[in-house]
Amino acid sequence: MRERTDGADLLNKLQAEYGAEKIEALVVASDRWKERHPEANVTEWSKAMILESLSNIDEASSYWTFVAARIYLADVYARQEQIRGVKAYTDFAENVEKLVKRGLYTPVLTEKYSYDELVTLGGYLQPERDKLFTYIGLKTLVDRYVAVDFDKTSVELPQERWMIIAMTLMQNETDNRLGKVAEAYWAMSNLYMTVATPTLSNAGKPHGQLSSCFIDTVDDSLQGIYDSNTDVANLSKYGGGIGVYMGKVRSRGSSIRGFKGASSGVLPWIKQLNNTAVSVDQLGQRQGAIAVYLDVWHKDIFTFLDLKLNNGDDRLRAHDIFTGLCMPDIFMEQVEARGDWHLFDPHEVRTVMGYSLEDFYDETKGDGSFREKYEECVNHPELSKETVPAIEIMKRVLRSQLETGTPFMFYRDEVNRANPNKHEGMVYSSNLCSEIMQNMSPTEFESVTLEDDIVVTRSKPGDFVVCNLSSVNLGRAVTADVLERLITIQVRMLDNVIDLNKIPVVQAQRTNSRYRGIGLGTFGWHHLLALKNIQWESDEAVEFADELYEKIAYLTIKASMELATEKGAYPLFEGSDWHTGSYFDRRDYKSKEWQELRAEVADKGIRNGYLMAVAPNSSTSVIAGSTASIDPVFKPFYHEEKKDYKLPVIAPDLNHNTYDVYRRSAYIVDQRWSIKQNAARQRHIDQSISFNVYVPNNIRASVLLDLHVQAWKSGMKTTYYTRSTASDIEECEWCHS
Repeated sequence: MRERTDGADLLNKLQAEYGAEKIEALVVASDRWKERHPEANVTEWSKAMILESLSNIDEASSYWTFVAARIYLADVYARQEQIRGVKAYTDFAENVEKLVKRGLYTPVLTEKYSYDELVTLGGYLQPERDKLFTYIGLKTLVDRYVAVDFDKTSVELPQERWMIIAMTLMQNETDNRLGKVAEAYWAMSNLYMTVATPTLSNAGKPHGQLSSCFIDTVDDSLQGIYDSNTDVANLSKYGGGIGVYMGKVRSRGSSIRGFKGASSGVLPWIKQLNNTAVSVDQLGQRQGAIAVYLDVWHKDIFTFLDLKLNNGDDRLRAHDIFTGLCMPDIFMEQVEARGDWHLFDPHEVRTVMGYSLEDFYDETKGDGSFREKYEECVNHPELSKETVPAIEIMKRVLRSQLETGTPFMFYRDEVNRANPNKHEGMVYSSNLCSEIMQNMSPTEFESVTLEDDIVVTRSKPGDFVVCNLSSVNLGRAVTADVLERLITIQVRMLDNVIDLNKIPVVQAQRTNSRYRGIGLGTFGWHHLLALKNIQWESDEAVEFADELYEKIAYLTIKASMELATEKGAYPLFEGSDWHTGSYFDRRDYKSKEWQELRAEVADKGIRNGYLMAVAPNSSTSVIAGSTASIDPVFKPFYHEEKKDYKLPVIAPDLNHNTYDVYRRSAYIVDQRWSIKQNAARQRHIDQSISFNVYVPNNIRASVLLDLHVQAWKSGMKTTYYTRSTASDIEECEWCHS
């Protein structure tokens, strides 16, 4: 075991690596600190030197975050060496066996892998890759995600976390299994990609599932509503974020069993979900998170839009859920035309019209079955309706967005037109982060019987969507030119999550196996633009987004097709847009390369019915030392207030070459250019993108409305948060124009 020193050896290594001049300030600070604290131990010295290093970070000296990380890393190694009695990274196989016996790792690791294989995999570990972490990235990984003992003491090193995830995801591979483990480890340990936070946290551990989020459709029945709440609670218990579509539930004043005016509408059920979000969390580590979606023609829409406001009757509020608004094209047209909009009770529509309005969408822009059915409802003499100016609803939307950040916007017609599996259903709403678009349907209760002294409940399962996510780190993977190698292994990792998951909701397991949906996404877009010196507000950035995401789409589809030749296509492939080729026609993929891939997909199938989705990546992008999702940075450099110190936050690779690109940060950059970029990439993504709109809180309502209209017209499927901040923003010429 390595003896703990006074830190001199570490300072010598840092001087050799970074240059004596760059580390001189730390050496001086260390000497002064030791003079003042002669009795202190090396752990106390490490904490002091980390804070000293962080205090030296500025726009011109971002390397200090790596210096702080190295000091922290030395402390992490020393603690593990003290626990294990051997040098760091020399006892992988023994440590796995020990942690399995202690119940901190799943027994699967030693049941599926022999001791000799564990020794071999331990030899694949690359400790040098720990130096890729920034301080906040390393600390986030160690504090939140590595395996811990029952007293919360860490028992796993960073490279071991990557290896355990790789082993977990590849455990059932039959051909060259260790080679595939090594590839997955290569992808993660080089920070070329990250897995979803549940996978990052739970893989290899005895508890928890691997998927990020889920979407449920609530049936319009008392049993359906309560069953849905139970399902949501069970998923929230294991850290899943939930999207809930409430559009089928009858409105306030609707009839129940023929008794008019008996229904209380969606509000009490949403408040029930709000309580579930607060009450059911993941062992106290992560509060439940639920987004509720409602159609803009639902009679309860005004109550819904006010749910998160900070004023008014608190009995009509649900502050801990998030809201999403489902809008057809015709509503946006009426907003533009300042026309009327009509609100209906979905239960009454089903009773009087014999169909559900939410089950239709416009097959083409400006024409289709939804507007036909909507007009039928408007003109039916026996169907009650409320008529309001469409712009009044939109005003309430904008007010709520500027005060609370929500509702998220869901453009349902565009979503369903682009749905590659429209032959098997439709998409009513999205998930918690507004990037997942997959077929949905309610689970319908049928009966409860007593059989052999056991209560048996029978229900007709609906499509309960599961989101299986991971993301490419554009700032590293594109510049290293590893996309083809990376996406091949990444798609395999995602596909394996589907079979490994133990989801505590059976209809979710069924949907997962029917569509085998995954969501390969990206983060680090602003980081990549800065490295390539491409200004955010430029045609060059829009064209680059178009080209890059077309390449990512091609590689992802190709990887899934190749996986289908090995393991078989997803069960509902036949008749899908992938099968017929209309997926490629709709996106105007005409090149020889695309046409050859189209033919291969039609012939060999595709493994995953849904493939790409860009998630927010707020936590994992921090670990990877890059920028979140497709968002601009908040600021190139600022301080985050902590309990007893300020933590500097600096854009990745910030220097005199990249500053000019980062300078146009989130609340300065013209959001119209952000929408142009997003529309360009949306064409290549079969699902959607967590797209935040950044505005000052004194933005003119007409300008914010124009942003939403631009997003809708450009073919975007969703927008996520409307993030507003105080009005003292420099260079925000666009937001008042």
